[in-house]
Amino acid sequence: MSCKPLLEDRIALVTGGAQGLGRAICERLAREGCHVVVADLNLSGAEETAAAIASEHHRRTLAIGVDVTNEAQVERMFQRTIEEFGQVDIVVSNAGILIAEAIWDFPADKWRAVIDVNLVGYFLVAKHAARTMIPKRKGVIIQINSKSGKKGSYKNSAYAASKFGGIGLTQSIALDLADYGIRVNAICPGNLLDSPLWVNSLYKQYAKKWGISEEEVRQKYVNQVPMKRGCTYEDVTNVLVFLASDQSSYMTGQAINVTGGQEMR
Repeated sequence: MSCKPLLEDRIALVTGGAQGLGRAICERLAREGCHVVVADLNLSGAEETAAAIASEHHRRTLAIGVDVTNEAQVERMFQRTIEEFGQVDIVVSNAGILIAEAIWDFPADKWRAVIDVNLVGYFLVAKHAARTMIPKRKGVIIQINSKSGKKGSYKNSAYAASKFGGIGLTQSIALDLADYGIRVNAICPGNLLDSPLWVNSLYKQYAKKWGISEEEVRQKYVNQVPMKRGCTYEDVTNVLVFLASDQSSYMTGQAINVTGGQEMR
């Protein structure tokens, strides 16, 4: 007996969907039956991801270039989605940036840039998602947050502030939209130690900074996790599919840790 995909024929829009975790989210949603809008500042990357998903999973896709800090572009992104698919059922706010500096050295313009993308961008995406979902009185909004949304992060104040704010925003939006049948939740992943960000950048940076090998850097972070491994894309997307589905129909305003026990609040 064949099992019907959990999210059959739902329309999902993912910001920051061209690469890394965003691409993994797009692929998993397609595997679960969604038609997928891949939105990213990197339009060529979004187009490549959308084409790959359409070919492999035989789902309809649409690639859109968007700067989530630009409200006109965000509004147009939703207009294009409605023009193409007629509705949007699931919105994943994944676009984000990380700039780390000690507080005494942090340039104000870079600090604001992190807040603009990670927090204001999430607000704009949620605002226009709500406008498309309210008339149908249903929908799901999910923010990709971080364990840094639950606990301060060393020399990483802008990112932590944006993510703490994201949890407050998630809870507030959930209250605004509960009467309309729209659920709003966040996912707080741990360190994605096999992701391109770590493999291509962070290991090298930290190894140089601390005078140790890249392997030792990785082990240092693994040792911080009670379950003794890094977070994976599958760990995150398993929870995301649950939150996007009717199986979580009594959950809203939550920030779910996916950290191997590293964060428990």
